[in-house]
Amino acid sequence: MSKDNKNRCSFCGRTESEVPMMLIGNDGCICSDCVQQATEVVRQNGIATAPAKPGAAAKSGATPSLKDIPRPQEIKAYLDQYVIGQDDAKRTLAVAVYNHYKRLQTANSLPGGPDDDGVELEKSNIVMLGPTGTGKTLLVRSIARLLNVPFTIVDATVFTEAGYVGEDVESILSRLLQVCDYDEGRAAQGIVFIDEIDKIARKQDNPSLSREVGGEGVQQSLLKLLEGSVVNVPPKGGRKHPDQEYVHLDTREILFICGGAFEGIERRIARRLGSRTVGYNSLRHTARYDNADLLRYVEPQDLRSFGLIPELVGRLPVITSLQPLGREMLREILLTPRNSIVKQYTKILAIDGVELTFEDAALDYIVEQAMQYKLGARGLRSITERIMNEAMYDAPNPEEGNRHLVITADYCRRQTDKFRPPTEE
Repeated sequence: MSKDNKNRCSFCGRTESEVPMMLIGNDGCICSDCVQQATEVVRQNGIATAPAKPGAAAKSGATPSLKDIPRPQEIKAYLDQYVIGQDDAKRTLAVAVYNHYKRLQTANSLPGGPDDDGVELEKSNIVMLGPTGTGKTLLVRSIARLLNVPFTIVDATVFTEAGYVGEDVESILSRLLQVCDYDEGRAAQGIVFIDEIDKIARKQDNPSLSREVGGEGVQQSLLKLLEGSVVNVPPKGGRKHPDQEYVHLDTREILFICGGAFEGIERRIARRLGSRTVGYNSLRHTARYDNADLLRYVEPQDLRSFGLIPELVGRLPVITSLQPLGREMLREILLTPRNSIVKQYTKILAIDGVELTFEDAALDYIVEQAMQYKLGARGLRSITERIMNEAMYDAPNPEEGNRHLVITADYCRRQTDKFRPPTEE
């Protein structure tokens, strides 16, 4: 059988030699003329077709309508299901995110149209301060999940100045593009969480005369990303190369949220407030300020004195802080959230047919150990993992007669003592 007789269009019946192009599939063929006619029929029926080239998605990225954007109260209610406490940070994030996506709608309106009043809304990036394990990453991840927008987490400590070994700041956008399959339209409306932003702070208040590989130079490189500009992004990540083709991504509609522990900034806040933690006047100042949570009084000048350059601080107008976790909050984190640690281990053992129960004294023991670790919610998982290691090792064994496991304080103490050196008598 000849080639022309084999490849015939399944729609018009013409052979491959009679048409400009033949698309061959597993069970049939279609010619280019039939493809054009089918596209026209689809368009006439009001069905949108895919963009002709990948870059066209950047022009047609759909912004969520205002009715689809959750209100600040709805955003906070959703965050309450996953993060315990931190009400001030939740409200600040909810308002900032809601206003950001309202801004995107006004930015996409036609200039000179009936809705154009000449007022241009500027972007408000966010910086969050808080000890490790207080929920900074979880808050941002939960908001991105609720809004169904592209979201990526990057670590500021891996960035260096151009010309040094490390990653360029443009790799932030490369990761955002990877998350949304290089759809530039969706990437331009995503959320980027830059963690450990405090680790690139200047090591001293005065500008260094020598070049600082991971400090002020990196802050300078971040300015154009945070402010909003068209950035040349390496499509597959990596270092820039003169012969490389770049993706031109506009960062004006990308919301940047920076987070860090900012360890030691409380001393700078206390110095500014005139607060004293010791001395005869300490009681008077304690009545005015909460010395256990000085982060709530943070101001932009405190970030400057910590080592962030003024230009970077000015591009992070929304400042919020997370409170240290106390015993009551840690205990609630164990039980209350939708994906709490106790619920996770209960589900893990339930898969093997084991019913798991924690006594109150066992929960109190885990909380006390976490307070000693000073790792926040992350400390809870570390301790619980040690306690449950032996139980999870025996759980898949169907020969075990007892399929109901009760975790007591004595059991927790015996399991954690295995990882401690023996004491001298």
